[in-house]
Amino acid sequence: MRFHLTLFLFLASLPVILTQEVTVAEILVDGTKKVAETDDNFICATLDWWPHDKCNYNQCPWAYTSVTNLDLSHPLLAKVIQAFKPLRIRVGGSLQDQVLYDVGMLKSPCHPFQKMKNGLFGFSKGCLQMSRWDDLNHLFNNTGAIVTFGLNALHGRHKIGKDVWAGDWDASNAREFINYTILKGYQIDSWEFGNELSGAGIGASVGALQYAKDVINLKNIINELYKASHFKPPLLAPGGFFDQEWFAKLLQVSGSDIVDVVSHHIYNLGSGNDPNLVSKILDPQHLSLISETFSSLEETIQKNGPWASAWIGEAGGAYNSGGCNVSHTFVNSFWYLDQLGMSSNYSTKVYCRQTLVGGNYGLLNTTTFTPNPDYYSALLWHCLMGKGVLSVGTDASPFLRTYAHCSKGRVGVTLLLINLSNQTGFIINVENGMNLQMRVEANSIIRDNSFINSLKKSVSWIGNKASNVSVREEYHLTPKDGYIQSHTMVLNGIPLELTSDGEIPRLDPVLNEVNSPLYIAPLSIAFVVLPNFEAPACV
Repeated sequence: MRFHLTLFLFLASLPVILTQEVTVAEILVDGTKKVAETDDNFICATLDWWPHDKCNYNQCPWAYTSVTNLDLSHPLLAKVIQAFKPLRIRVGGSLQDQVLYDVGMLKSPCHPFQKMKNGLFGFSKGCLQMSRWDDLNHLFNNTGAIVTFGLNALHGRHKIGKDVWAGDWDASNAREFINYTILKGYQIDSWEFGNELSGAGIGASVGALQYAKDVINLKNIINELYKASHFKPPLLAPGGFFDQEWFAKLLQVSGSDIVDVVSHHIYNLGSGNDPNLVSKILDPQHLSLISETFSSLEETIQKNGPWASAWIGEAGGAYNSGGCNVSHTFVNSFWYLDQLGMSSNYSTKVYCRQTLVGGNYGLLNTTTFTPNPDYYSALLWHCLMGKGVLSVGTDASPFLRTYAHCSKGRVGVTLLLINLSNQTGFIINVENGMNLQMRVEANSIIRDNSFINSLKKSVSWIGNKASNVSVREEYHLTPKDGYIQSHTMVLNGIPLELTSDGEIPRLDPVLNEVNSPLYIAPLSIAFVVLPNFEAPACV
């Protein structure tokens, strides 16, 4: 770990920032209470079913990353998963509702997915062989992964109209598959029912009343098959896009303690071929629009199913495989980390990124498995941000996005600072408002200077009555050579690249005196660990 007693980043940046606008910003963090709480393993990544010939916009970015053909023996794959100690993985995606499981009395041949003109999403039904399932679980077990598996929720139904499916779910194949999994001793953390069948659906939809009936059936199967187990995996549903009326009806009809987790999907940047993807990512107003969905879902659960929690079961930013030369580059971390910060403010317990590997939005390169920039963003969040979410207020412009959590595994508070501005750097004063009754709605941005000024006389500065540690940790993220669509992320001036031995690089902070100026450069991101920040809510 490199140690800097003084203003390393500030002084190093001085020649640059003198040519830019620099603004002083106040940040007030209320450590007296948590506004929300995430799961211990909030970070999650998905493995999808798409075969190599899944193509969008005249490109086929999936290579061999499907659940059925991913190279599970690649040494780097295990390393990138193990680095999280542990990583939560969700197995699912668009084709999951066409997957049959080659176990028991399967009535159909076990064929792989094939291109089919009139098939759902242009593919035939596919099949998961149990030998492949064994291999997947060998990987999961060896890496300590926490696994959610998405089940086929269309099996047995029939199409009655454009994208509308009816009839009871045929649970026989799923039952055999779950039973096989239990008998083999595979530890599945949770089972999810269906993929994007809620509301109008994506490609196919099922009515909320029918869905609720089938979810009750699946819950009964889980309870029966796991009756001898000390652990009963939670049931997730519906794994689709939020539709308030549909989601409310599902919870109302299925009733208490059936759906343990309400999972939903987010692709709030639009299509992968949108030429405005980068500008959307750097537009604070656009980023904030999705807060309405988070807020509405939180309210829907509180009103109709307070026993359940919220997960984002799949989020890739841009849909249809993500944006080429955007979703796997540095600029995407502005969207990704802002999503993690914003969603956690609305009691989201888990956030599953589409994908671990596959498409343009993978955390890993599709052929080499080398980490893309967002992989390091996810790993830093996982290592630094605890599950306690705190209120933050600031007088800065909307281009400075600010989030605060209890630090993970230690005392103090960790800030996430995201500077979307390409012109303005911020010198930041962090103050502790623990003695104040801050009436700040989750994730709101306070821009009232008079309010900030009125607090200055009564706030406690960081370090008051807290740890006697005299330094803070800073993790500044920038793109290589200043190019925001770079494939290489730079941490505190050092490019994040695999070591000569093919290992994940160390993620070392710089250390600065706790009372020294804190500076965040234009178009950069910083995690700042404040070990002496007094936060009773984090004890």
